[in-house]
Amino acid sequence: MFRVAHLPKDEIELAGIRASGPGGQHVNKVASAVHLRFDVRASSLPEPIKQRLLRMQDQRISTDGVIVIKAQQYRSQEKNRAEALERLDELLRVAQRLVKPRRKTRPSRAAIKRRLDTKKKHSERKRQRASLDW
Repeated sequence: MFRVAHLPKDEIELAGIRASGPGGQHVNKVASAVHLRFDVRASSLPEPIKQRLLRMQDQRISTDGVIVIKAQQYRSQEKNRAEALERLDELLRVAQRLVKPRRKTRPSRAAIKRRLDTKKKHSERKRQRASLDW
């Protein structure tokens, strides 16, 4: 399993930014939120994982193949940095999960018979409810 810890540090770009939202005067002075940028195409990830990441329908992955994660939940920049790396790690985990291809199956003869019997009973019940014309 490929993790964030296996990636070279220079492939992940972390920048401190000011967090949005309420917070008084102090919020204008500190850059506690973290912007994480990770270029999938230029990374050292194995090619199959790159392809799965780029095919994912995730709003954090741009059309250029750059993952942008903004973490601002905590008041500490260190906690936000850890949160951003954890979210990137989760994306990598999802991309590495292999989806088992669906095998076509057919219903058994008994299942088809049960379904048709149920349909006949239902239709008979509805037919009996109909008003009679004298």
